[in-house]
Amino acid sequence: MNTPAGAALGGSVGAITNFLMNVGKHRDLMVVIGVISIVVILVIPVPTFFIDILLTLNLCIALLILLVSMYTKESLEFSVFPALLLTITLFRLSLNVATLRLILGSNPPYAGQVIDTFGGFVTGDNIVVGVIIFLILVLINFIVITKGAGRIAEVAARFTLDAMPGKQMAIDADLNAGLINEEQARSRREKISRESEFHGAMDGASKFVRGDAIAGIIIIIVQIVGGFIIGVAMNGMNWEEAIQAYTRLTIGDGLMSQIPALMISVGAGMIVSRSASEGNLGMEITNQLFANPKVMWVAGALMTIFALIPGFPKPPFIILGGACFAIAYVTTQRAKSIASEAKASEAAHQQTDQQAAKPKDEPVESYLHVDPMELEIGYGLIPIVDAKQGGDLLERITHIRKVLATELGIIIPPIRIRDNIQLTPNEYKIKIRTVVVGKGELMSGAYLAMDPGTATRKIRGVPTVEPAFNLPAIWITESQKSDAEVAGYTVVELPAVLATHLTETIKKHSHEILTRQNVKTLVDNIGEQGSAVIEELIPRLMTLGDVHKVLQNLLRERVSIRDLMLILETLANVAARTKNSDVLTEYVRNALAPQICEIYKNDEGVIPVITLDPNLEAKLEGAIQERDGVFHFSLSPVDASRILEALGEQIELVKQVGEYPILICSPTVRPQLKRLTETNFQELVVLSYNEIVAGVEIRSLGMVSTEGA
Repeated sequence: MNTPAGAALGGSVGAITNFLMNVGKHRDLMVVIGVISIVVILVIPVPTFFIDILLTLNLCIALLILLVSMYTKESLEFSVFPALLLTITLFRLSLNVATLRLILGSNPPYAGQVIDTFGGFVTGDNIVVGVIIFLILVLINFIVITKGAGRIAEVAARFTLDAMPGKQMAIDADLNAGLINEEQARSRREKISRESEFHGAMDGASKFVRGDAIAGIIIIIVQIVGGFIIGVAMNGMNWEEAIQAYTRLTIGDGLMSQIPALMISVGAGMIVSRSASEGNLGMEITNQLFANPKVMWVAGALMTIFALIPGFPKPPFIILGGACFAIAYVTTQRAKSIASEAKASEAAHQQTDQQAAKPKDEPVESYLHVDPMELEIGYGLIPIVDAKQGGDLLERITHIRKVLATELGIIIPPIRIRDNIQLTPNEYKIKIRTVVVGKGELMSGAYLAMDPGTATRKIRGVPTVEPAFNLPAIWITESQKSDAEVAGYTVVELPAVLATHLTETIKKHSHEILTRQNVKTLVDNIGEQGSAVIEELIPRLMTLGDVHKVLQNLLRERVSIRDLMLILETLANVAARTKNSDVLTEYVRNALAPQICEIYKNDEGVIPVITLDPNLEAKLEGAIQERDGVFHFSLSPVDASRILEALGEQIELVKQVGEYPILICSPTVRPQLKRLTETNFQELVVLSYNEIVAGVEIRSLGMVSTEGA
């Protein structure tokens, strides 16, 4: 190729390649130009040479769409189809207008070689046969393909929209269970959203296909009638010549429109039908239609029987029967080959398993991992966890983590759920770092009914105790649910019972769940917003461990640490004066006083409290001693018992009037008094007078006194 001609050819090929590469870089611009050109074709007459090219392009694009639809595994792989369908429909209608202008505007009528050839090939010497063939194609497209594809698109759009909440919940369940990460969950959510948008767009685009078929029929009728009138009245043709000429071209034009339209309609039906596909259409049809050799043997036998019936043509039935027998034989041999390979593979696996039967030494480090939180359940409770069986516990746990993050200000670690065959079928246990902190037993298929004090009558059921608050309750059946609700009972389903117990357990043990690493994450989460106070406090005035102790003290009494910025600023102000974590906690509680008061105010804006006898409070202040950096009461067992007994009496009186037990005292004795009473009265809240902000009224419901005890 060193000749001048070879060099010129090489240069031409290189120039064409560069041109195509440059065009490829501006594909979006080419599409814009193409859409604008479609609109131009509707207005400006187009020469017959370009009409032939555009008609061929229309046929080629329709064929490409049909092939892509057949090789698409799922609908989102061809997500541009609705927009492409609209564009190609507009293109085909513009070609109809352009060819209509050519056929009716030329004398003798002519619309290019493609239309002329198609019309002559179909009609031949008989116009009536050509018209009938054309009408049948139009009816097939309009009544069968277009209507069916439109219906499938409509149903798919509705079902996809209805299934979105369930799919979203399944993703949240997998994310909460640790089966997928955040990125995978985000990708799945985007896919669900795209599926909904795609099927909605296909539902609308199918209307374009149907409208295109109707428009094609109307255009053909107008073209035949208009051509006959123009041919006879304006071009001086007799009616036979006019019908022959214009009908022949009209049929050719219609076929060049309807055949691509038919292929696109079939492609649209295939796209919206690809719901449970795992491969392309050709592979699925051959795999599923010819998979069972018994079916093919029976089909071959029936074809052979038909061939023996007198009067039936024998060659077609014999050929098809033989083909069915051949497919059945090949499928049978293939199944035997796969079975033998499976046996050989199984034997190899068994040999490998036997060789690997000796226990391998696993790293000791793998036994050291401790889950922050675990939920062990009996096998009878698996349905309330398994989303496939309708269980929504995983979704509830995700909600619990979000609620507690807002309420307490901490990040609850993922909760590992596992079944334990050592438990009874309906038993469950809640563990924090392998230690059981809560347990209960549910009744499968039942509901928990509790009397909030407004029940009008008693209902029958199995007596039990609500696990979260130890309240009396009963198990009832589903048939009793409506009756119990009418009677004034609060009826709770099993997942809600377990979720409530889990929530209260986490609140009670939140100070144990909070680790030093969690504190570092919370501090880092403040970011630039609190960089100044963090640099001042840690590690100059306090270590991360000291901050951890203060936060644990707050959580132990269910004080939210969500406003971490205020907590750190308070610590930065007072940490230079003292390092005692109890004293630092009291300063922080004083800073959080508005938040604390808001929690315990009743509907009237009043905090009902129990007060201390001044003499008793003075005695307690004098009994405070410090040992190893911790303040505590130096009380005799008799004095401590009297105080607890007197406090218990007041708590019972407060409960009888429907109020929450809150004890108020001086800030000097508050932390020690809480430590003294928390074992006997876990529900008791102990506040100091410094934690009552201005404008909040307190109302005394009783006084704790040991005088006369």
